[in-house]
Amino acid sequence: MKTKTGKTGKKRLSPAIRNNLVGYSFILPNFTGFFIFILIPMSFSLFLSFMQWDGFYVMSFNGVKNFVSILNDGIFRQSLSITFIYTISCVIFTAFASLGLAVLLNRKFKGRGFFRSAIFFPYVASIVSIAVVWRLLFMRDEGPINVFLRLIGIIDPPGWFASTQWALPAVIIVAIWRSMGYYMIVYLAALQNIPKELQEAASIDGASDFKFFWRIVFPLLTPATFFVVLMLTINSFKSFDIIFALTEGGPGTATTLISNYIYNKAFIAFDYGQTSAAAMILLVIVVLLTFFQFKLEKKFSQE
Repeated sequence: MKTKTGKTGKKRLSPAIRNNLVGYSFILPNFTGFFIFILIPMSFSLFLSFMQWDGFYVMSFNGVKNFVSILNDGIFRQSLSITFIYTISCVIFTAFASLGLAVLLNRKFKGRGFFRSAIFFPYVASIVSIAVVWRLLFMRDEGPINVFLRLIGIIDPPGWFASTQWALPAVIIVAIWRSMGYYMIVYLAALQNIPKELQEAASIDGASDFKFFWRIVFPLLTPATFFVVLMLTINSFKSFDIIFALTEGGPGTATTLISNYIYNKAFIAFDYGQTSAAAMILLVIVVLLTFFQFKLEKKFSQE
């Protein structure tokens, strides 16, 4: 049986094996980063969720007491409800705003590129600068937003970030404004992939723009909508930076999401066992929601 050998007499690798090795070499850095920065920390966090440890003294096994303590903590339950309100609001309004902007900016008009760039810019801007600007805009006495509200007849406008009632809506407004530009790009890409022949055929049949959009365009945007909703859900549940920069979870615990609760448990209370337990609960919630969304998308795609 003949074998391919080189000048040195060593057996050569087959083209299939060489191609596989080249492919593995490209994905090896990604897998290495995943293993070091994600898999190992997650495994250690799962281990810590059953331990009692403050970061200084010796660990001791705590069983499921960390999970019981977390679930019985009123602040955790409140942060969980606030997180759901924040997530639902951000997902719904950001998706609608992104789709509306994409439909408007998909039309040809002068300055279209400028408006696309301007709307996308907040997503890549520094979160600190965004927080500074919006805190000035939402100032109770001299903020431009409250000045405008007084001009239209609202004598006592909200205190926004200083109010336990209005802090969360204000944070949601900022989060929507910051994220809608990115998801607008996703919808723009999906809209531009729709064949123009469909619109020409609809116009010949006498279909209105609204009917064409609702009956033809919107169903074709289902994959993009699924991606937008999925990413918005995941990002909203793990949102931390914008809350921390705007309110630090306050006033009181009015804007404390689960991510802020985990931060406080880790770096203020120094209870890494309960911190890891809360992180595992958050992970389970996100995984279940993601699984539900995949099942829902699969159901709609089959219909």
